Amino acid sequence: MVSPSLAAAIASFNDPRGYLAVASIGLPTRQTVDALTADLAAWYAADRDPQGYDPIIDRTRASYARLVRVPAERVAIGSQASVQTSLVAAAAPAGAEILVADGDFSSIVFPWLERPGVTVRSVPLEALADSISSGTWMVVFSLVQSATGEVADVESILEAAVRRRTLTFCDVTQAAGVLPVDASLFDATVCHAYKWLCSPRGVSFLTLSERLLPRIPALQAGWYAGEDVWASCYGPEMDLASSARRLDVSPAWQAWVGAEPAIGMFADLDMDEVWAHASDLGNALCDALDLERQNRPIVTWPDPERESLLRLIGAGIRVSGRAGRLRASFHLWNDGSDVEAVVAALR
Repeated sequence: MVSPSLAAAIASFNDPRGYLAVASIGLPTRQTVDALTADLAAWYAADRDPQGYDPIIDRTRASYARLVRVPAERVAIGSQASVQTSLVAAAAPAGAEILVADGDFSSIVFPWLERPGVTVRSVPLEALADSISSGTWMVVFSLVQSATGEVADVESILEAAVRRRTLTFCDVTQAAGVLPVDASLFDATVCHAYKWLCSPRGVSFLTLSERLLPRIPALQAGWYAGEDVWASCYGPEMDLASSARRLDVSPAWQAWVGAEPAIGMFADLDMDEVWAHASDLGNALCDALDLERQNRPIVTWPDPERESLLRLIGAGIRVSGRAGRLRASFHLWNDGSDVEAVVAALR
């Protein structure tokens, strides 16, 4: 039996049977579609102005902060995870070692590879904690791996990082919205909201600890990074915001209109209940396919010839293939009939 709040959240989606691809792109709620439709109508009727979007962005930032358990003053907004990762990479001192996980998503790896003067060392995810040394400036990893759905051993990584005085950077794009996330545990987190948070693409967040925030250069500063946004439209003087807002980029307005109801909804849910709902379906699929239980919403298995992928797509089931594996991902709108459909298509 699900809680009333989870039942209402499930009911807010259309009936997308056979959609097991949230790890690639989430689906909008009815409220998001309504909000975007109303905004487009207002824009078409010449009844919109830029200042009118500010309260929407403020509320969305606050909802995300509540979801990941940090003050809103520690949250910067952006449009791409890789761009926000690049800001953190710009803060690394010359000679710094960055420790990353093998096969992690490129948006949190490539910015470091392009950062002159730093060394990037890659190890298997399960070896990450043991590989942190006194010379490691920052350990960078995804909370949930995009290709496999594997969940990082956060407790061990954080314990080793504290012992070695190493900074921590965690990508929660494949976690926020389905797994409980406490961004206060890390020096930095990044999240693009178009997957499990079911928002339009172009909405991302960067959270920063008190010790790391002052070190991050505002390389992409524009008018929206000012302490008083609407008094910051022209140079040459610039009074940057004192909070993480100094790292904001000017928002893609319509994307934030769609994100507000979605992220507000997820912030009100019990993430333990959401995780149980989605991972139980994942385990049901594992049981039905005689796979070892993976205990997570993202279920993968080897599919180097894409046989499973093609059969499922041919049956009208939306899944994805990543790194030679079939990837099926369950979220709020999925139920047991989706498991049955996958099994029927493969047998």
